Amino acid sequence: MFNAPLPETQLLKTVLKPLLDDFQVWFGRTQTLLEEERLEFLESPEQESLLARIQRTRQEVSTAQALLDATDGQTGVETSVIVPWHQLVLECWQVGMRFHQQRSQNM
Repeated sequence: MFNAPLPETQLLKTVLKPLLDDFQVWFGRTQTLLEEERLEFLESPEQESLLARIQRTRQEVSTAQALLDATDGQTGVETSVIVPWHQLVLECWQVGMRFHQQRSQNM
């Protein structure tokens, strides 16, 4: 059975809020990894660049979260903004997988 369609505000709270929370989790995990580990598979400038992009994006996501909260779900985020965030999450996942593979090979 299908649920009745949610009003836009409820839809934003139901979909966008958890998505932004997930972005923060994955960016935070990768930021910690990049700050605490030297990744052999990344050149130092690449690691620094990725860290800077993650830090900047976390601030953008925090701003979106604050606007969503301040407007009680009345403010959304354009897809053109979310797509690069999602691409960065995919990059974070790839870095995490490579790190764990590298670590397991070195044991």
